[in-house]
Amino acid sequence: QVQLVESGGGSVQAGGSLRLSCVASGNIFSVNDMGWYRQAPGKQRELVARITRGGSTSYADSVKGRFTVSRDHAENTVYLQMNSLRPEDTAAYLCNAEIRTPSIYVYMNYWGKGTLVTVSS
Repeated sequence: QVQLVESGGGSVQAGGSLRLSCVASGNIFSVNDMGWYRQAPGKQRELVARITRGGSTSYADSVKGRFTVSRDHAENTVYLQMNSLRPEDTAAYLCNAEIRTPSIYVYMNYWGKGTLVTVSS
């Protein structure tokens, strides 16, 4: 069984910062890409940032220059440093990871339950 658990969400004023963390645990053989998505009420889920196993990163245009994704391979953890937050960043932020377990020879897609970020003006 594999679990992704996010933490670090909260309420901040515009211009503030938050750091999200997501830990993957369980019967893990290998972790491939990891990333963050967000979903605001009434809107579709969108990709925020992604990091490959090799460390290459990609970002949504709306967060470039403000958010930074990083990971700790040893701890199977992905982080999202969010600076200069705006009210439009308000959403549930969900962690995603491609994980292979010892008994399955392909990478499967796993999701966390999300952590809420609220930015007030």
